[in-house]
Amino acid sequence: MAFCEVSQDQSPGTPAAAGDFGFKVLTSSDPAEKTKKLSAELANGRLAMMAIIGMFFQDGLTGSAWGDWANYTASPLRAFENELGVQAPVGFWDPAGFTADGSVEDFKRRRQTELKHGRISMLATMGYITPE
Repeated sequence: MAFCEVSQDQSPGTPAAAGDFGFKVLTSSDPAEKTKKLSAELANGRLAMMAIIGMFFQDGLTGSAWGDWANYTASPLRAFENELGVQAPVGFWDPAGFTADGSVEDFKRRRQTELKHGRISMLATMGYITPE
């Protein structure tokens, strides 16, 4: 890869600047086929960039790019994994991040409010259906 990068002029407007180094082994003489292969290379490169960033992130949190998330014990969300209402396969689910601070008092207040609102909503639904 280093040979490809340093062996040719890659100034703007040259084929090498667009990723075409003239090696027909990996590309093609047919313009449509070459476009298809370069598009696939771009897509795969983007996917590889996302994968390596994810691996760096996981390595930073768990100590291994192939690590087990169970090793990440610093998460404040772990405080609520055994609470009532946590269901597999999602586990404790808080997409809005209300419990990100890990406050047990706030969690209990929100849980109480959730139960009250759920009960009122169930009654309201029955009150709407019954007259119909």
